[in-house]
Amino acid sequence: MKQSVKLIAGNWKMNGFAADLAEVDALVSELAEEAAACRVALCPPATLVQRMADRARDTLVEIGGQDCSPEAKGAFTGDISAAMLADAGATLVIVGHSERRQGHGETDAVVAAKAQAVFEASLAPIVCVGETLAQREAGQAVEVVRRQVMQSLPVALACQPFAVAYEPVWAIGTGLTPTLQQIEEVHRAVRSAMIERLGLGVMAVPILYGGSVKPDNAADILAVPEVGGALVGGASLKAADFLGIIRAA
Repeated sequence: MKQSVKLIAGNWKMNGFAADLAEVDALVSELAEEAAACRVALCPPATLVQRMADRARDTLVEIGGQDCSPEAKGAFTGDISAAMLADAGATLVIVGHSERRQGHGETDAVVAAKAQAVFEASLAPIVCVGETLAQREAGQAVEVVRRQVMQSLPVALACQPFAVAYEPVWAIGTGLTPTLQQIEEVHRAVRSAMIERLGLGVMAVPILYGGSVKPDNAADILAVPEVGGALVGGASLKAADFLGIIRAA
């Protein structure tokens, strides 16, 4: 089965204020002038989702959330449900980002519950997996990532729109990146685990690479077999940098 077009998704993390919406305007304006060969998404902090979605309405830019509660509603102070993100204009949600797994103790079971909640809200999850430096140095990268895929993807995602993002924890925000051969090895392992978990219907599901993706390395990374896009952190905060990655796809 032919893979879908690449997805370039920007994760603003805990950055961004109203004034920074000018970067969205610049991105939308540039993409209106040149047809992108890929899907483009931005995932801002929750405070900007609706305002960003309003700016991106009827454009090629999709808007997503960075996380959500596994619960649909209720007495969960401070949490945001997937349905609330949908109501604000989001079409996708990142779940299981390494900063959630590492900093907030989220297990594969929690990530799977969040992905299920995203699916039930008729949104598309981007499910993140990746190994730590210690696991990489111990030769456990493929084993760890396969386990995360098998345990973080709910069976309800079979034949549904979603993405998986491989983000080696040690490469995020450090300026370090795995070799292209290492990226290919893990992406192939992710695809194999996805098929084992959900069947051949996942052959068209994009597997994104995330971890210090920049305009100057994007083309090489995106050309690696089984790399179906990128999950971009800091380089997505400025339209000019993000456009450099989009054009590389």
